[in-house]
Amino acid sequence: MDEASAAGTARDGRDHGGGVDAARARWGGTRTDWLDLSTGINPVPYPLPALPQDAWTALPDRDAEARLVAAARRFWSVPAALEILPTPGASASIARMPALLDASGPVHIPEPTYNEHAAAFRAAGRRVQAEPEARPVATVLVHPNNPDGRLWTEEALPEDGLLVLDESFCDTTPADSLLRLAALRPRTLVLKSFGKFWGLAGLRLGFVIGPPELIAPLREMIGPWAVSGPALEIGAAALCDRDWAEATRTRLARDAARLDALLAAAGVEKLGGTSLFRLFRAEDATALQERLARSHIWTRRFPYSEHWLRLGLPGDAAGWRRLDAALT
Repeated sequence: MDEASAAGTARDGRDHGGGVDAARARWGGTRTDWLDLSTGINPVPYPLPALPQDAWTALPDRDAEARLVAAARRFWSVPAALEILPTPGASASIARMPALLDASGPVHIPEPTYNEHAAAFRAAGRRVQAEPEARPVATVLVHPNNPDGRLWTEEALPEDGLLVLDESFCDTTPADSLLRLAALRPRTLVLKSFGKFWGLAGLRLGFVIGPPELIAPLREMIGPWAVSGPALEIGAAALCDRDWAEATRTRLARDAARLDALLAAAGVEKLGGTSLFRLFRAEDATALQERLARSHIWTRRFPYSEHWLRLGLPGDAAGWRRLDAALT
C-alpha cells in the first residue's frame, strides 16, 4: 500500500503535531527541556505590540474588527467583491464548513492531507472520498498541502460545487496563492491561518475569504465577539508590518535549507514540505523519532506511514546545535 492509499486507513484519527506532554511521560524531562519540532509553526513569532487596556477589558468593538479586516484586505490583496470574516482560529471555520452544503453527495478531499477537514464533514454525516469517484458536492484542497507541500494549479480546480482552499501555509510563498480565483469561481472559500506564519497559534485567529452569500451564514454560525480584543489588535499590527513579513520569508527559506542539509547528512531523504516544515522519508521513521526523543527533540510521525517524519524549524542557535548533535 502506498502512502496516499494508507492515509485512508487512518481516516477516523485526528492526530496532530504537538503532544510534548505524552513524549515527556515516556522520555522524561520538563516541558522547557524539550525542543518541539512537531508543528509547522514559525518558531520566531511576531513581536507582540503594546495593547490598550480596553483590548482586555471591553467586548471587541466593530472598529477594531474593521481595522483588522482592512489590514487583511491589503495584505492579501483581496478583491473588493469578496468579504473577509475573522474567526477564532482556522479550526473554527473548518468545523462549520459542512453546514454550507444543502445538496446530498460526497465530498472530495485528496489524501494525505490535514485531517480536520475530513473529520468535520464525516461528523456531519457526509461521505468523504479521496478520489472523485462520484461527482462531489464539495472539494477541499490544502494549498500548499500538509504534510507534503503539494501546490494545486488552477487547472486542477473543480468547475462546480463548493470549493474550500485552505491556504494556512501559503503566506511563506504568497505568489502561489489562488485567492484571486475566489472572485472568479462561484462558491469558493479561502482559509487563512494567523498562527502558522506569524507564529502565534495560541492567539487563535483565522480568516475566511469568500463571496457574501457564503460568508453571511458563517458569520451567523460563529456569532458575535468571536475574535478576542487582543487578537484583533495584534492581528492588525502584524498584517500591516510588511517589512517583518518579507524578512521572515527570507529567514524561513534559509532555515528550511539548513534543515534539509542536516537531514541529508544523516542519510534522510526530503520528500517535500514548505519553509515552515519539511517532510522526510526515513527507512524507519519510528526509530528516528525515538532517537531524537532521547535528546528531548519531538517530531511528527504519521499513523499511515512507516517512513514519513515531519520536522519544523528550530528557533535559535541552541536549538540548531541540539538537533545537529542528536542527528550526528
